[in-house]
Amino acid sequence: MTLDMTSTSKSPDDRLPVSGLLALAMTGFICIMTETLPAGLLPEIGAGLRISPALAGQMVTAYAFGSLSAAIPLTLATQRWRRRRVLLLAIIGFVIFNSITAFSTHYGATLVARYGAGAAAGLAWALLAGYARRMVTRARQGRALAIAMVGTPIALSIGVPAGTWLGAVLGWRLAFWIMSGLTLLLIVWVLAKVPDFPGIAHHERLPFRRVLRTPGVRSVLGVVMAWMLAHNVLYTYIVPFITPAGLAAQADGGF
Repeated sequence: MTLDMTSTSKSPDDRLPVSGLLALAMTGFICIMTETLPAGLLPEIGAGLRISPALAGQMVTAYAFGSLSAAIPLTLATQRWRRRRVLLLAIIGFVIFNSITAFSTHYGATLVARYGAGAAAGLAWALLAGYARRMVTRARQGRALAIAMVGTPIALSIGVPAGTWLGAVLGWRLAFWIMSGLTLLLIVWVLAKVPDFPGIAHHERLPFRRVLRTPGVRSVLGVVMAWMLAHNVLYTYIVPFITPAGLAAQADGGF
């Protein structure tokens, strides 16, 4: 008598590519950390660039505007490219623009770099969910998305306090250099573990106007925009907000 073990074992095609999915999660983590890093460091950045904390906060605004204005054009321009090539383009953008931010002593150049980092993030966000789904079978797409997106809540929960702590201990410029170093490691990780896929064929594309006319899309976009506006205003200026209460020294302890 022999036992048939095929029913209890997973076929190679049914296994979750955890390492590759975690590389996507790390990409999301880099996106959020790059966005939130200045928030807890507004006084230090303001002193370094000789500007007010209010102007330093515009580094987050420039990043957000970059994501908003560039995500759709960049996604459309690269939709026929192979997917890993587009993902690496976005990640390399983080290396370049975070390094410029760390090196720049001019406020205008810093804002341009932040805009570029936001554009890279917009391109990355347009890729991650679809990329994760293509890496697995249909039955495992939910689990794959959960793993690929886990970097987002982790970064949101520790982004401001971790960035504040790094800036206080090492200086805000070195904090951005560290982000660039982590991103270089991510490039190697993606090349080693993330599979490549072809771009979107012409017959598979949906016109942008048709997407907007899809029932529920505009409502969801409106809710997301309102939520993100309120969220960003609070966390960006959290240090000036808590300073009158004498809590500025505790900004790196979490919120």
